[in-house]
Amino acid sequence: MDILLDTHVLIWFLNGDSTLSQKVKEIIEDQNNIKFVSIASIWEIAIKISLDKFRFAKGFKLFLELIEENGFDILPISFEDTIIVSTLEFIHRDPFDRILIAQCKANNLVMATKDENIMKYQVSTIW
Repeated sequence: MDILLDTHVLIWFLNGDSTLSQKVKEIIEDQNNIKFVSIASIWEIAIKISLDKFRFAKGFKLFLELIEENGFDILPISFEDTIIVSTLEFIHRDPFDRILIAQCKANNLVMATKDENIMKYQVSTIW
C-alpha cells in the first residue's frame, strides 16, 4: 500500500503518541508499504515551529532526521498537484491539507488521517 501521512499522523508517529490509531501505526511499520511525507507537511511544521505553535523537544533538524531514519519518502509538490488544488471544492480551507488531498489524487495514494474534512473529498483514507 502506498500511503501519504497527514501532518498530524507524522507528528504522532514520530512522537510515539497514543492518539495514533493502532491500524495506522501497523500500516506505517509494515515494511511492505511505501510511506510518503509531503514537503508541504514539512513546510507546515517549520511554520508552526517558527510561530511557537509546535515544539519538538529535540529540535527541528532531528525531526527531519527521524523522517529519513523511518524510511519515509519525501513527496514534492508538482504542477499537476497545483492544478488539482485549483479544482477542489472548498470543503476544507486549510491550504496544506488541500495540497495533501491533491497529492493523493495525483499519485493514487491512500491518506493516513483522522481529519474528517479530508474524508469528505474523494480520496482513500485510513484511520
